[in-house]
Amino acid sequence: MKMSISIRIKLTMLLGVWLLTGTAAQAQLTPRSISGLAQQPTYDQPLPLEQAFPFYVSAVSPGRYKIVWNLPDGHYLYRHAFEFTLSQQADSGELPIDFSLRDGLKKNDQFFGDIEAYYGPLDIDLSLSTVPGPDARIFISYQGCADWGFCYPPQRFEFLLNP
Repeated sequence: MKMSISIRIKLTMLLGVWLLTGTAAQAQLTPRSISGLAQQPTYDQPLPLEQAFPFYVSAVSPGRYKIVWNLPDGHYLYRHAFEFTLSQQADSGELPIDFSLRDGLKKNDQFFGDIEAYYGPLDIDLSLSTVPGPDARIFISYQGCADWGFCYPPQRFEFLLNP
């Protein structure tokens, strides 16, 4: 079936108008920065762990500590992955530590299904059940992901209470 040149030109023009209209509508939905140019995230490589999940530990009072995470945009931590334990000496067993934190965001995660996630700043309060000795250490376990689909492996850090 042959198409006349005028019909092909009209179809080409119609396609061009449709593409331009679709692009304009799509551009209005794109987030803009202060300069007015769209910020396009780059997903070439994940952030290094220390940039993706930076945290610090501080003593609040005897037997009470606070761990604070400041997560960059698009990164979150899993509630189910938090675990905190206390070891009195390098070769002793570990005792679980009671902790409290605010409610997180309920979401469906591509790796774990229905989960509770934490974005932005996060404070976790720890309450030790025993007085820490001079060689005591806290083990901090957590796991997090980036919204764009990269999941970091579970992490476990050792924090000496009396450095």
